[in-house]
Amino acid sequence: MKEYHTIRFMRMFTFKGGVYPPDRKERTRDGTITDAFPSTKRVTIPVTMGGSPNECTVNVGDRVVKGQVIAASDKYMSVPVHASITGKVAQIAPHAVAGGAQVPCVTIESDGSDATAYMSPLDPFSCDAKDVLERIRLAGIVGMGCASFPTYVKLSPPDGTKIEYVIVNASECEPYLTVDYHTVKESCKKVIDGLAIEMHIFGCRGIVALENNKLDLISGINEAIAEANHTNDIEIKIVKTKYPQGGEKNLIAAILKREVPAGWLPAHVGCIVSNVCTVCAISDAFRLGKPLIERAFTVSGGACENPANIRVPVGTLVEDLLGDVVRVNDDEIAQILSGGPMMGIASADAAFPVVKGTSGVLFLTKKEIHIGEEEPCLGCGRCIPSCPMRLSPVMMARSLKANDYDAAVKFGLTDCIECGSCAYVCPAHVRLVHRFKLGKGVVKTRAAKKNAAGKAAGGK
Repeated sequence: MKEYHTIRFMRMFTFKGGVYPPDRKERTRDGTITDAFPSTKRVTIPVTMGGSPNECTVNVGDRVVKGQVIAASDKYMSVPVHASITGKVAQIAPHAVAGGAQVPCVTIESDGSDATAYMSPLDPFSCDAKDVLERIRLAGIVGMGCASFPTYVKLSPPDGTKIEYVIVNASECEPYLTVDYHTVKESCKKVIDGLAIEMHIFGCRGIVALENNKLDLISGINEAIAEANHTNDIEIKIVKTKYPQGGEKNLIAAILKREVPAGWLPAHVGCIVSNVCTVCAISDAFRLGKPLIERAFTVSGGACENPANIRVPVGTLVEDLLGDVVRVNDDEIAQILSGGPMMGIASADAAFPVVKGTSGVLFLTKKEIHIGEEEPCLGCGRCIPSCPMRLSPVMMARSLKANDYDAAVKFGLTDCIECGSCAYVCPAHVRLVHRFKLGKGVVKTRAAKKNAAGKAAGGK
């Protein structure tokens, strides 16, 4: 009864704007995360998976060991990439990733060995902040929500900022996806350990943010917090089930009532937000010395016959899971997405690798997506109240159509987080996010040219 009242009367937080798409999580909510291996016994690992470009440190024909660095850079924004299996380097060549872009990749053929080249375990709480950040960098950890931003850089906030809270984002607001839910359910102690390690860097408090459709996780989280002796500095905050509740700025606004100004970082308002899987990877980097070489993700969609959450070596081609691990109805597939339906990246086929930021792979039917010609904007304004960033998507779109990029920026183009809420409610099915992405590219190019011209003029 005590636990019931604790859950029932916990305050629920939210933000202005957002939408309520069907969550469609029921098909993968039960069960557990299961391990799988590519049928070809091969992985194709992108040389760079977040941050500055890396260069290969291995050659074709080399034998590499699971956990060994195979690509790295000495640039600040870079993180190394490691072999996810033990075997021989079969090829170093461009390969298509989700979305179709060709990027340099290392293909490794497994030799069946279980040999590893992990780092030595390290007690994070006996290290200073500098050593903690270095271990996180060496482990190749990036944000695993989708952005793949180098975690050690994120945990090195700008001078003059003071971090008061580290927030573990367990809201998982994208429809279909349940990998974060299962990660918390099955690895709760690891989640709290990773959170505590991040808190140790700053000497701050911790928050676990849950949507109110995951209240069954509260008991396990409370037990893990108590076991780790953090009942006084880690708390649970319940947020409303709404999209995009998991956005960093939305989460901070909801639970702390702090607004991250345009062009600023969460660190500027005293916060760091980390994904559930990211903090687990941090725990593994210290407790096991294990680099980020595996990725758990949700496989679902109407054309998927056995939706599930699976864990595979980074670099596993999705097509190499089809058959025994993932069964799909080819005749029903209308779209393949890497990620969720709101912000996921569409691919022409399943020949793309699972990377560090892969949270889901969806095989969607025609009933689950809208494919067709967009209609002219009706000027209804439905996109405005749905925007979680309080922007004016309709005016941004009109400005871009008129090639008035300055006006588009004025209406909020560069502050758009591309969540897709505006497109979701648009009755004319205007491809707003696509237009905003293209518009941002033009604005960025123009700014770069202007900056280069200014430097050239100053150098004369």
